[in-house]
Amino acid sequence: MSNVEERPVEQDVCSADAAVAAEPDLEPLHPRDVPLGGPRAMRVGRVLPNRDRRLVGAWCFADSYGPEDIAGREGMQVPPHPHIGLQTVTWLVEGEVLHRDGLGSRALVRPGDLSLMTAGPGIAHSEQSPPDHSPVLHGAQLWVALPEAARRTAPAYEFHTDLPRLDVPGADVTVFIGDIAGAASPATVHSPLAGAALALDAGARLRLPLVPGFEYAVLVLSAAATVEGREVPAGDMLYLGRGRTELALAADRPAHALLLGGEPFAEDLVMWWNFVGRSHDDIVEARTDWERERADAPANSRFAPVTGYDGPALPAPALPNARLKPRPRYHRH
Repeated sequence: MSNVEERPVEQDVCSADAAVAAEPDLEPLHPRDVPLGGPRAMRVGRVLPNRDRRLVGAWCFADSYGPEDIAGREGMQVPPHPHIGLQTVTWLVEGEVLHRDGLGSRALVRPGDLSLMTAGPGIAHSEQSPPDHSPVLHGAQLWVALPEAARRTAPAYEFHTDLPRLDVPGADVTVFIGDIAGAASPATVHSPLAGAALALDAGARLRLPLVPGFEYAVLVLSAAATVEGREVPAGDMLYLGRGRTELALAADRPAHALLLGGEPFAEDLVMWWNFVGRSHDDIVEARTDWERERADAPANSRFAPVTGYDGPALPAPALPNARLKPRPRYHRH
């Protein structure tokens, strides 16, 4: 998914010198409302990057959307757009999303499927509801920052339909990234990560084992869940810090949530629009290449064209007037 804002506010350098405390923490993170497209666009709740915290491990971007009634409407329509320096993760609770990219990949993503795209030095893709889509769309779009060693790895796309699940009373736990309680996802990762989808039954009370060296957060997608004794409404994220060996979850009625975690990311990042780089110059170069190639790119270009999408590619917004300045990965109150 693209950040389609005309004036993206994520003009941040996430500085690695802001250490993550080794003790458990509880920090609520509230989303901001963002339109996904034009005047009649879907709305998404963007909880990462957040004013108070910009990273959870290598997870650097999190949008949740729906449940949205798209009966008789186009639903999600995100034109071809570029990415560098990251992986995109699509996870659905309801509905379908049609993915296309410059590698020639085409996949219809449904609930329980993992759509994972690795941008490396550059890739373009589109996402849209298919013409015969379901009446409701509900899910999340996540980004993972690539570490320096993998930043120039070849672009790739993976589509997984058979993911490991944990046998937990009162919940369906699907591990889509990394390893949780011995259940290991087949998805390719480039830094120590964990990601799981949690479908909680009404009255569920469960505990999940965690890795003490990871920092974690829970993003609630529907209803409300109780996380470590604190009620978290749909769309909100509760940051948990690190140093935990287990996570307590509960729900009074059926709820969906995502557990995200990983080793604290130890590198400086520059995030702007759909790009994750290391410097202002990285961003300028990627934007220049995209603007030159988006209308008529050869197949061997940095951002190879996305075939099959009926419409023009998304133009890049104007760059800020000043160079991007370092800011800490979390806000000290």
